[in-house]
Amino acid sequence: MDLKIYKDKQEVAEQFSGYFVDQLKNKDTFHVALSGGSTPKIVFDVLAENFTDKVDWNKVHFYWGDERCVPPTDDESNYKMTVEHLFSKIKVPKENINRILGEKDPEGEALRYANLLEIDLDRVEEVPQFDLVILGMGDDGHTASIFPHEIELWDSEDHCVVATHPDSGQKRVSINGKVINAAKEVAFLVTGASKAEKVEAVVERTEGSEAYPASLVNPASGNLVWFLDEEAASKLNQNPS
Repeated sequence: MDLKIYKDKQEVAEQFSGYFVDQLKNKDTFHVALSGGSTPKIVFDVLAENFTDKVDWNKVHFYWGDERCVPPTDDESNYKMTVEHLFSKIKVPKENINRILGEKDPEGEALRYANLLEIDLDRVEEVPQFDLVILGMGDDGHTASIFPHEIELWDSEDHCVVATHPDSGQKRVSINGKVINAAKEVAFLVTGASKAEKVEAVVERTEGSEAYPASLVNPASGNLVWFLDEEAASKLNQNPS
């Protein structure tokens, strides 16, 4: 894995944005799974502000790694956040935006979205392959919407699963571990002191770390990049790259 450690959340967002744009070079089409959360929000702001005219958005096809089962107008919607911070500020064809329909029945929507991925993306051993999957990590070590109490969903036969938030009981639709690990490139965006303990466990594979879904991220491509701020990386032994 490649560890990149920066001063704060803003610098993480700026550096990640540069990395994202580099990934698009020499590609005719680019399929990316987005993440929700506070750091991607800043990334979208940076992309909109600095790269609106420097990227051919026609070739970028947007998907989500997970979505809360709420309408697209709900403040909890990852899609709504992306519209407000990115799509409303760039010229991207509507047909390039492939949202998870959080307002639909979760089980049916998981099937529909899995089918969409199977149609739209190239497949490796029958698993849809993204060019890039962007992940966050929760304080509990969850990633996408695979939580520790449902870690078995990671290896689900279905490429998209219905997950349940352990505290709120909120339903979510999420890609599974096979899809994450089939991606050509996987990037974690993790910031804040509250994440430091799980970052240490997952990156340094401390005892018991396998209980955290984030520890199961191990793309077959070998291309795994962590974008961390100093707070999130504070317990690591490694030196910043």
